[in-house]
Amino acid sequence: MKNPQLFEGIDVLRNLSVIEFFLFFLYLLLIFVSKWIAQAVLKRIVRHDGYQERVYPILEDILNWVAFYGSIMLFLFYFGQEEWLTTPFYETEGVGVSILLIVVAIMIVTFSSRVVKAFNSFVMPYVYGQFDVELGMSYTINRLIYYAVMFLAIAVSFTIVGLDLRAVGIVFSVLGIGIGFGVRNIAANFVSGIIILFERPMEVGEMVEIDKKIGRITKIKLRSTIVETSKDGTLVVPNQYFIEQIVKNRSGARLFARVVVSVEYGCDTELVSELLVQAAEREITKVDGVPDEKPDAQFIDFRNSSMDFQVEARVLNVEMKDRLESRIRHGIAALFVEHGIRLASLPGERTE
Repeated sequence: MKNPQLFEGIDVLRNLSVIEFFLFFLYLLLIFVSKWIAQAVLKRIVRHDGYQERVYPILEDILNWVAFYGSIMLFLFYFGQEEWLTTPFYETEGVGVSILLIVVAIMIVTFSSRVVKAFNSFVMPYVYGQFDVELGMSYTINRLIYYAVMFLAIAVSFTIVGLDLRAVGIVFSVLGIGIGFGVRNIAANFVSGIIILFERPMEVGEMVEIDKKIGRITKIKLRSTIVETSKDGTLVVPNQYFIEQIVKNRSGARLFARVVVSVEYGCDTELVSELLVQAAEREITKVDGVPDEKPDAQFIDFRNSSMDFQVEARVLNVEMKDRLESRIRHGIAALFVEHGIRLASLPGERTE
């Protein structure tokens, strides 16, 4: 008895049966189940922390490669004798484009991406270590290698499926002129990303302050930069911001916990400064790890209805800064109440 046909109305697929497709997906499932079992076994075998960090990721990548390309090879061998796989459905420049040709082009692009990522992750760090290459420079080199390889892979794939690269370039040029005004910001961010990668005004791993939020740069892409903060989560900052705005680089700077207060006219300014220092010294002892340096208080400004003071104390990181600033505010509030120091009223407020 003949197998029921899965695609009755499509000529190139008329020889496929439900049973053939069922067996194909069954074999496909077996490949991925085997990969998951192998990963579980490796996790139990590779228990040492050093191997978990260095050896296991490589083995996991290899298993993912084997599963992915094993699935593609299964597809090619399983349906290799079918006419629909090799029958051209489109012809250009004398090249008959078939499903097999498209699969090969996709394999070239995906394989190139996986190879260059593995190369940058497992080979280049040893090269950078030998030549003492800085983290920011190594990141820039990795991105340039990746973009160059992927550009070549995509160009080869286009050529394989019969696309004329010159024609593609002309089309993109025309489209670029037409939509250029609509994507000005994207283009500006793209150019800014290239400037950042080459000029390196800031690098991966550095601490920066953006809109009074301090975070560490973890990734620089062509369109945006990823900044990880301790309290505000992940910031995705357009690259154009780093080129056009003033961005504070906190990596080489000493970090301070700063508290600003405004008091009424008539208050004893020397007393206010003494109380600020006293509050900071008292609260520093309640926070672990704060450097043993004397805090400093300053009379920083006159305003229409207030006098502004600032007290600052040296800290080592952002978490310590936030914690100590909160403690200092508690101390200042208590001492001001004790000594009768009144905070300045905001404009429009009335005091009795």
